[in-house]
Amino acid sequence: MKAFVVEKYGKDGARAAQVPEPTVQDRDVLVRVSAAGVNPLDKMVRDGEFKHLLKYRRPFVLGHDVAGVVVRVGPAVRGFKAGDEVYARPRDLRIGGFAEFIAIDEDDVAPKPASLTLQEAAAVPLVALAAWQILVDRAHLKPGHKVLIHAGAGGLGSTAVQLAKHLGATVATTASTDSEKLVRSLGADVVVDYTKEDFSKTLSGYDLVLDSLGGANLEKSLTVLKPGGLAIGVAGPPDADFARQLGAPFPLGALMNALSRKVRKQAEALGVHYEFFFMRANGSQLRKLSALYDSGELRPVVDTVFPFDRMPEAMAYAEQSRTRAGKVVVSMTPDHD
Repeated sequence: MKAFVVEKYGKDGARAAQVPEPTVQDRDVLVRVSAAGVNPLDKMVRDGEFKHLLKYRRPFVLGHDVAGVVVRVGPAVRGFKAGDEVYARPRDLRIGGFAEFIAIDEDDVAPKPASLTLQEAAAVPLVALAAWQILVDRAHLKPGHKVLIHAGAGGLGSTAVQLAKHLGATVATTASTDSEKLVRSLGADVVVDYTKEDFSKTLSGYDLVLDSLGGANLEKSLTVLKPGGLAIGVAGPPDADFARQLGAPFPLGALMNALSRKVRKQAEALGVHYEFFFMRANGSQLRKLSALYDSGELRPVVDTVFPFDRMPEAMAYAEQSRTRAGKVVVSMTPDHD
């Protein structure tokens, strides 16, 4: 089958190739891929940023988001059958959405939202699961809470803004002038135009900040939190809990703690908290999210759809922040237009 594989770590280490079709294990669902979403995590894994924590055996197929049609299932699978339209964020060490076929553990798979096309569905799993796990599982967001979501027009931001609004929160976001209309349509109550204003000078008293930029942006985000507030970062720095989540040995956990010591101390001095977040595969949560998409509470934001034979261009387009809003999707079918 055709696939986009990482042969060596680094920007020039991935290419299109012919690889064997995946083996279907007892609990696996074999999916013919219709479309796959492109995420910042694809670049990070390709470049080897997690190679000490996620020990992929090269060559491996890249791709963390997938939507397609079930071809066959393993003998222990009860919840899916051939012909089902599904979507998934395959678990770490079993990724591979940039290919014609992928075998996925049934616990990671869910029926795709009936109201979405397969291309739209491919844009959803990773960012929707991340938004759910941050806002619901980690932050326990409730009506009346105030949340600042950075980059509200981005793939994660556009999803988190909608989910936070659904949960009853007051939602602020940062966006460009061109994106203000979009993020307000998604549910943002307060929009800070980062090309004209410094959010840390205009916002205060927030319960939660979701930061996808890191660095100085994260440090400034700590200052808009109320006492006891929480900043969650998806761009780093990582912490010891991240290492434990991935089952890393103690020395790596200590290293992760060292990397985040500065921002954690800054947070402590302000009476607030910082946590790093790395999402996990979860098919049952995707089923809950499917209901929100089908009810109209959530909608995907897709910037551009590329055909598979332009996979390197799709990766570059996403990496260079050329997206105007939402996600980049790669179509495995020739009629992607």
